[in-house]
Amino acid sequence: MRSLFRKILLWINIFFAACLLVSYLAVHISPEDFILPAFFGLFYPYLLIVNIFIAAVWAVNLKWQALISVVVIFAGFNHMVNYIRPSKPSGAVTPDFTLMSYNVRLFNLYEGPGSPGTENEILELVGNEMPDILCIQEYFSGGDWGRLNKRIDRAIGGNTESHVKMTGMGRGSYYGIATFSRFPIIGRGEIIHPNSSSFTIYSDIVVETDTFRVFNNHLQSFRLRRMERSFLGEITGNRERSMSEIRSMSVSLRDGFVKRASQATVLKAFIDSSPYPVIVTGDFNDTPVSYSYRKIRKGLADSFLKSGYGTGFTYKGKYPPNRIDYILHDTRLKSVSFSIARVKFSDHYPVKAGFIILD
Repeated sequence: MRSLFRKILLWINIFFAACLLVSYLAVHISPEDFILPAFFGLFYPYLLIVNIFIAAVWAVNLKWQALISVVVIFAGFNHMVNYIRPSKPSGAVTPDFTLMSYNVRLFNLYEGPGSPGTENEILELVGNEMPDILCIQEYFSGGDWGRLNKRIDRAIGGNTESHVKMTGMGRGSYYGIATFSRFPIIGRGEIIHPNSSSFTIYSDIVVETDTFRVFNNHLQSFRLRRMERSFLGEITGNRERSMSEIRSMSVSLRDGFVKRASQATVLKAFIDSSPYPVIVTGDFNDTPVSYSYRKIRKGLADSFLKSGYGTGFTYKGKYPPNRIDYILHDTRLKSVSFSIARVKFSDHYPVKAGFIILD
């Protein structure tokens, strides 16, 4: 019996080790060319956990098979450190300025009566954080969005400048993306993503005597919100309907990967052609083990990796937690602080970084 268990465990081990290896390909292969690695990359943290568990089981029993997962894990060690920063940065440094990015989930428009995270609670959080630059995704107003802009302005101290792109949702409602700055904004632009409701805007912001281009992004989502509400029930309920939901979800996932890869390519061209040092922030809707993240990050620093601590998960909705919100920056800036406010006002956590300007 013990021999049979070991054989079964070995095959399970080989399967999950192979899945982890395939996930590493996600950063190198565009989903537009081959979609499979992207799916495995999405679940990288959980494939990693399974491999660690299996290796531990072998190790406790003093079996050489522990090396299977250990070798595979260390082959992708650079991916693991994109999620976990084990040591706190030493010393506190006062930043020249701070930037906060937050997907506010339309201020919980579709979450039903009594849901947490109202507009007032989120504005109170923003007021407590007092960022110098605030980038919001899934910005929503049920009417006069100029009024909401004024509330944001007051929350972060007043006298701010703004760059807002909104589109109509019908019945006098608007949603979009917004950047607010306590520093002057001397230029504004946007990147159109065809066949998508996603937005990217860029704002040229003058901090003291230096100008930076801040890209505020909400890249293509998986558009799974309708299925989120009933997915667990579907899986445990009618089998035929469950399979239909799973197929529909797979199509949404595939379309999301492909569209984000295309958007990342376009965005990267704008980043590379910027006349100023850049900060690239927002909800990328992709993990660090993805083609889009690697494409966008190339040549930039990740503020979480430079000055963060602990786990970097920024999404905590009805699907497994993951890291999909980022603050990337030019190497002419130094990230001296990074924090994730683990509040339940949205299915995303706000992220905030502090920077000093290098000579």
